[in-house]
Amino acid sequence: MDYIKEYKQFVSSYYFNEAIRITIGITLPAIVFSYFGKLEIGLILSLGAMAVSASDIPGPIHQRRNGMLATVALIFLSSVITGYINHHPLLLGIGLTVFCFSLSFIGAYGARVNSIGFAGILIMILTLDMRAEGIDVLIHGLFLVAGGLWYTMLSLALFGVRPYKIIQQALGDNIIAIGDYFGTRALFYNKNADYDKIYKMLMEEQQQIQDKQTLLREMLFKSRNIVKESTVTGRTLLIIFTESIDLFEKSSATFYNYDAMHKRFDDSGILSAFQRMIYVIVDELHQIGLAVQSGRPPRATRKLNNELKLLQSEYEAFANIYRTPETFDALVNMRKLLQSVEEITLRIYTLHHYTRYDRKKIKEYKLSGNYEHFVTKTDLDIEILKENFSLKSNSFRHAVRVTLACILGYVIANLLELQHSYWVLLTIIVILKPTYSVTRQRNYQRLIGTFVGALGGLALLYLIPTQNGKFAAMIFLMIITYSFMRTKYLVSVIFMTAFIMIFFYLLNSHDFYEIFKSRLIDTTVGSIIAFIAAYVLVPSWEKTQLNTYITNALKTSKKYFETVATTFATGVLNDLEYKLSRKEAFIEQANLSGGFTRMMNEPKSKQGDLKKIHQMVVLIYTLNSHIVSLAGFVRGFTNKYGDEDFHAIKDDITAELNEALLLIEHKEVAEAQHHAPIELKEELDELVSKRRLELQQGLVETETRKVLVEFKPVVDQFLFISRIAGDIKKLAKSF
Repeated sequence: MDYIKEYKQFVSSYYFNEAIRITIGITLPAIVFSYFGKLEIGLILSLGAMAVSASDIPGPIHQRRNGMLATVALIFLSSVITGYINHHPLLLGIGLTVFCFSLSFIGAYGARVNSIGFAGILIMILTLDMRAEGIDVLIHGLFLVAGGLWYTMLSLALFGVRPYKIIQQALGDNIIAIGDYFGTRALFYNKNADYDKIYKMLMEEQQQIQDKQTLLREMLFKSRNIVKESTVTGRTLLIIFTESIDLFEKSSATFYNYDAMHKRFDDSGILSAFQRMIYVIVDELHQIGLAVQSGRPPRATRKLNNELKLLQSEYEAFANIYRTPETFDALVNMRKLLQSVEEITLRIYTLHHYTRYDRKKIKEYKLSGNYEHFVTKTDLDIEILKENFSLKSNSFRHAVRVTLACILGYVIANLLELQHSYWVLLTIIVILKPTYSVTRQRNYQRLIGTFVGALGGLALLYLIPTQNGKFAAMIFLMIITYSFMRTKYLVSVIFMTAFIMIFFYLLNSHDFYEIFKSRLIDTTVGSIIAFIAAYVLVPSWEKTQLNTYITNALKTSKKYFETVATTFATGVLNDLEYKLSRKEAFIEQANLSGGFTRMMNEPKSKQGDLKKIHQMVVLIYTLNSHIVSLAGFVRGFTNKYGDEDFHAIKDDITAELNEALLLIEHKEVAEAQHHAPIELKEELDELVSKRRLELQQGLVETETRKVLVEFKPVVDQFLFISRIAGDIKKLAKSF
């Protein structure tokens, strides 16, 4: 591992910068008011800042601003209402139920609204421990508002100073992830490659990349100053994002059956040469991603170009040895693989160029203006809540689960007379997630992280003798905590527990060990309740959703195929339709992969047929991979083979996918015979036979060769897709 590169990626990432912003936003009020002898007020302001920071998730600035202001209003209401009903058990029970259910249920509107609701529940729970009365409750709420407004102004001010920084960081992170995806695909070139394991890794990484690209679309396409292309920086970021999506598409292409490739050429050395080249591509993408994150041009090197020249020379030597009448058809596919690497290399150099923010070159690039088609409109229509108000909705089930778990947690905490009962509820709302698999993982990480972090906190208190040293350690631990909050929860919990231990020690060193014991007990109780709730209280199992995921993925893949195949049949490419169908196919494929991954982490008794579903997930992934490969031939391919060659096989493949969809939906299917693939293969075989005869006669450059080099790779992809569609239909019969 290159630790220097990892360090640079970390310190230039959005997560690290966010951590510094949140740490400053939370600690500064307490520090300032402590200086003036008003630490209690400062802590309330810090609490308000912490609540608002929870809702400050990445996105267009107007959505971030509106989200933070909504959170400020909500935490005021949550604090004041809870403060006034705190002394009335019946009213408190009703309030706890209403707040937990309603603020969890609004998560149906999406991640931002869900984070706002979480902030409201957080403040409600922390207010349970408050014993203020009368006007003091209102004053407490106003201090929370002041802290929330302070954080809002800090966040907006930092955005005003560097308006493009967050997009640069997210875009760089996306490019680095694409590099990692290339690196995983390079594993296919290993001897004795574990294909199932590699496909699993690829699907998980693809889901992460799709999440990053969805976020970038939101930030770029919903930001007016960027979409209007009013600045060189904004226009450059759009261009880099567009190019990175096309690059990711190229990385997903498959030109050859890997197993057949290994059987033919494992001992030739050419596969390790391709793998070596891919790893150089990975390194280049990491450098570009780091450059985009930091806003500085990457250092230009000749390594990529030199490695490509070496690969080309190795390939020519390989082709000269293996060019025989028996293997020349395989060499055509290997040649296409080399051409794909050459095109990817060219795209990487293009990305390198745009990271220099060259005004002249940027203006020459023609951007599409159809951005609104690629983002989902933010809709807070009440109808969304009405549609989700049933046990069929995961959002409704989650809200019920959180509500019942919190009520149970509150009752148990009081029956056990726990000193800090709100810690039990905090543990519950942090751990409980809409899916069982994530809840189970969080539960394990929370428990392990709390105990490890507590021991680490004790060790730091023992090793650091001075108060200033302990305070500096606490700030450092806070930054690490928030740096990993969204990416590595276990690491975040370890550091969070350690800084909380130091914080309580600095507040009150006399009762510190009692607080230490209470936190461990309360976290354990909360974790047990959350685990039971996830399994027992209206649980939501992924196997009930898998057919829907598969159906959606197949429908979008079919649409993607039709868009690409129609181009070969008509010679006309609708660029907008193509990009939209590609986006939808990749998103639904990622949703299917995510659902399958979550199901594998559920109890065995709650899982579906893992082997069968895994086969379907891999088949759909492979289908899209070959559609990507087919799309790669569109630009340079004329329609001279059009109607008579590709219309029929397009219709046959579409019919097979339609039949598969009907089978999955348990509908009646009138199966038809599909002859187009056979006829197209016969036509290709005739050309191949003719070319073999020419080679035997010593004829190298002929018209047959020119036609075959263009025609065969395209037909091969259609035949691959046809076989996959047939396999999908055959598997669909068992659903």
